[in-house]
Amino acid sequence: MFRYLWFVFLLTGVISCKNNEAKPKEDVVLWTPYNDSTEVAANAEHENKRMRYKFIQSRVLDKNEVFLPLYDEVLGFSEEQYQAMKPLVLEQDIPTIQNHIDQEKFTYEELVLFYLHRIYKYELSNGTTLNTIIALNPNVLNAARQLDENKEIHHPIYGMPILLKDNIGAAAMKTTAGAIALMQNETNDAFIVERLKKNGALILGKVNLSEWANFICDVCPNGQSAIGGQTLNPYGRRIFDTGGSSAGSGTSTAANYAVAAVGTETSGSILSPSSQNSVVGLKPTIGLLSRTGIVPISSTLDTPGPMTKNVTDNAILLDAMLGKDENDSKSISAEPGILSAWTNPEPLQNIRLGVISNLLEQDSIYAANVEALRSAGAQIVEIDPPSIPLEGFLTLLNLDMKQDLPAYLRSEVKNKDGVKVSSVEDVVEFNLKDSLVRIPYGQARFVGILADTTSAEQFEKVKTNLKESGRAFFEFLEEKQLDAMLSINNYHAGYAAVAEYPALTVPMGYKTNGEPESLTFIGQPLSEALLLRIGKAFEDVTRARKIPENYQD
Repeated sequence: MFRYLWFVFLLTGVISCKNNEAKPKEDVVLWTPYNDSTEVAANAEHENKRMRYKFIQSRVLDKNEVFLPLYDEVLGFSEEQYQAMKPLVLEQDIPTIQNHIDQEKFTYEELVLFYLHRIYKYELSNGTTLNTIIALNPNVLNAARQLDENKEIHHPIYGMPILLKDNIGAAAMKTTAGAIALMQNETNDAFIVERLKKNGALILGKVNLSEWANFICDVCPNGQSAIGGQTLNPYGRRIFDTGGSSAGSGTSTAANYAVAAVGTETSGSILSPSSQNSVVGLKPTIGLLSRTGIVPISSTLDTPGPMTKNVTDNAILLDAMLGKDENDSKSISAEPGILSAWTNPEPLQNIRLGVISNLLEQDSIYAANVEALRSAGAQIVEIDPPSIPLEGFLTLLNLDMKQDLPAYLRSEVKNKDGVKVSSVEDVVEFNLKDSLVRIPYGQARFVGILADTTSAEQFEKVKTNLKESGRAFFEFLEEKQLDAMLSINNYHAGYAAVAEYPALTVPMGYKTNGEPESLTFIGQPLSEALLLRIGKAFEDVTRARKIPENYQD
């Protein structure tokens, strides 16, 4: 009941407004900071050392500034409207939602208000907040109204509210990567955001992430940033890890704060939070989606990707972001069949899947799902992958970041006066001026970038060797004529990263303590359509995903 108290306050504001007694909007307080020391202390002995937090609440983000611009319009959407729409929207896939709109059960504008209602309900209460929403698009409702006026045939993503990880450029909001050094960073839309908008998607807002996409501090909590605070897992706040670095994309999708979200991955940053939050995440073949306008770690390995509640939405969101980008040297044209993948689940009798012998022995959820696939007709081939070290992986990230971050700052930052850094060294020096607030967990990885003395010639050799090592690891896919390898969560994300192979993770169940776990399908380059068809068939057999218990209202 506590989570509704702020709604009572807001309703009181509406009544006062009708009596011409309301305070000016700038004087309205929707959210009040709180002392998080008790919660921090409660996690001091957490069995997962990465969840022994130093802070939970952001020390710099005022949620009133985030939520006030849309305050009046959200107030106009009643609890009765929300309850009437809930069974039509909550956990439903995009085609179902579009069908309801076609039948005039609600509009795109009302769909946006439905999700905003949920966000305000949970994120403004310090007892339920996931610290996941760090910006809202002030223009989203106007954009939705314009879409409601257009009844022409359109892409399935049309009118669907989408959240973006806050390292992805969007013109109406800052792009911070969670870092105070980029707190005022103004950019144009990233290429994939341009594609989303062209196809009619509504950009709802920005979500928290592991700062600098988890490449700032060493062994620090997933999902924490100086801007957004500590993201929390809806399946167990302060109990389960959010995964990283696309923590906000995973938690917000799991809690039904939007139809879907976009994350980014260098190595595991989509697969990990998707698995930890029981959502479907796809790390595409490198270059399938443009990276232009995204704060980088590595131009060699970085990629955005869709994070959704089901495989159907994953295919639709992926397709809506496709496009050859002349400004991205790795950008490639997509193979056909991605958009239609959800309508054509692959007959499992036609599929050969490699399963890892020791995982069958060690993980009962994995073993049960492999057996479910076998019973449904899939051909199961046990494998023992080779032990291949990924030597030089950190060097690859160091040298790419040293080059790629300055290039991003030169080309993408519109307000040079608002962003005072132009290099990794500048960021390190900036953070040291207020280390308690700016780098509460340190900046060991940034310091490591500056300390790395690898030559350009050695660097090229490292990149070549890593790609060869990754592809050598997956040689069994061709040798045994496998359509995909089955892994767990982000266990083999590093190999998929350096090999530049796609990976799709789909919820497969929950541990006895309620922590989510996912089955990850890894295939050869540009096999996204096939992986999605296999993933859809698996999802149809298992139907494993459950909405978080405390976010069902």
